[in-house]
Amino acid sequence: MEPQSQNLKTAPFLTLGRFHISEDYGFLLPNPLRELPGHYSPWMEIANRLPQLIESRQLRAQVNEMPLLNCQFLTGYREWRLARLVLSFITMGYVWQDGETQPKEILPRNLALPFVEVSRNLGLPPILVHSDLVLANWATRNPGGPLEIRNLDTIISFPGGESLRGFILVTVLVEKAAVPGIKALVQAVNAILQSSPDSLLQALQRLRVSIQDITGALGQMHERKSRAVFTSWAFIEEICVAPSLRTHVMSSGNGRLLTAYNQCVESLAALRTYHLALVTKYLITAASRAKAQRTSHLPRPPQALEERGTGGTAVVSFLKSVRDKTLETRLHPSG
Repeated sequence: MEPQSQNLKTAPFLTLGRFHISEDYGFLLPNPLRELPGHYSPWMEIANRLPQLIESRQLRAQVNEMPLLNCQFLTGYREWRLARLVLSFITMGYVWQDGETQPKEILPRNLALPFVEVSRNLGLPPILVHSDLVLANWATRNPGGPLEIRNLDTIISFPGGESLRGFILVTVLVEKAAVPGIKALVQAVNAILQSSPDSLLQALQRLRVSIQDITGALGQMHERKSRAVFTSWAFIEEICVAPSLRTHVMSSGNGRLLTAYNQCVESLAALRTYHLALVTKYLITAASRAKAQRTSHLPRPPQALEERGTGGTAVVSFLKSVRDKTLETRLHPSG
């Protein structure tokens, strides 16, 4: 036991800076750029007209005429992230312009080559992901104003109008609400490493409040959505290999830690229940309604959204099982 205890005390502290996670914005890209250098104006011109080009089914023709641009003139991390955002949106629009019945299976070189180069530079797969759609796709209308829905806008968008915009921006606020929780996770890991029960208790209390704030931020989805429409892996891996919080609390014999831990679990389960309700309302039910009410000039909603989730998993059953497994991690006082 002594060697293990000594190893914990001498283990390096966990810090957000090691994973390029912002102390103020968490996984969100701080202050994303809205414009690329003039050399890349052909990309920006198409990206800024993306909803209209997709709805009129003119996007592929515009992309086919786009020049092949070299990425060598991109400087700085934020320029690379904006280039990635622009190219990922154009790519998804190009593939799915005509809906799921006629996806384009081959990209033109003038789109594929820079998209792959930018993706490799950032260590991301060449497909639209959360870090593009949300984390790098927000800007403040008034830079000196608060980070709230009325002062936010997307940089690039798809067809979907205010509903899609609201979905993205509410998710931005959810990410912002998670920042204290991310910091609390770091504090909890370091408290275990340093055998500091008081610091661990404080971290658990902060984590619980952050989870509740996430649920509150997610609640704004009701205000922004119409009824018809609906990063850091290294950091996560580091948390996974850190000392087990549950095991530590269970073996500590500290009743206050056990209560604080269970409150975090219950708050997380409540968040998962709320998320399940949103998915049912804005994805499954809305997709079925949109299918019945769709007009001929717009692509039908993806059939996958009507019944199944990512990877073919039955989405409602999956989310319920995740919620139930979360509750199973609660601890019970011994004796």
